[in-house]
Amino acid sequence: MIAGMALVTFSIRYVMFAMAGRIRFPLWLKQALTFVPPVVLGAIIAPLILMPEGFLDISFSNPYFWAALVAAGIGFWRQHLLTTIVVGLVSFVLLKWIMS
Repeated sequence: MIAGMALVTFSIRYVMFAMAGRIRFPLWLKQALTFVPPVVLGAIIAPLILMPEGFLDISFSNPYFWAALVAAGIGFWRQHLLTTIVVGLVSFVLLKWIMS
């Protein structure tokens, strides 16, 4: 059964790689596909930030929410990934320490 699942997985991926150079997407589809990574990342991160305990929590006592706002602000302002990550992590740790 495992060999069968491996064969199906390999076959699907092999067909996609074999056809990769031959398929041309229209311009509108290429432009639309540029939005996929940010949307997927947002869909993964939003529940972690807004629902840390399993229910919607947009309050002053949610350090995930406030640290995310700080990181987003720094990210838009500086547009430097490492700075955004460091400031977001430091702000989260400080908020978690202050709020507990």
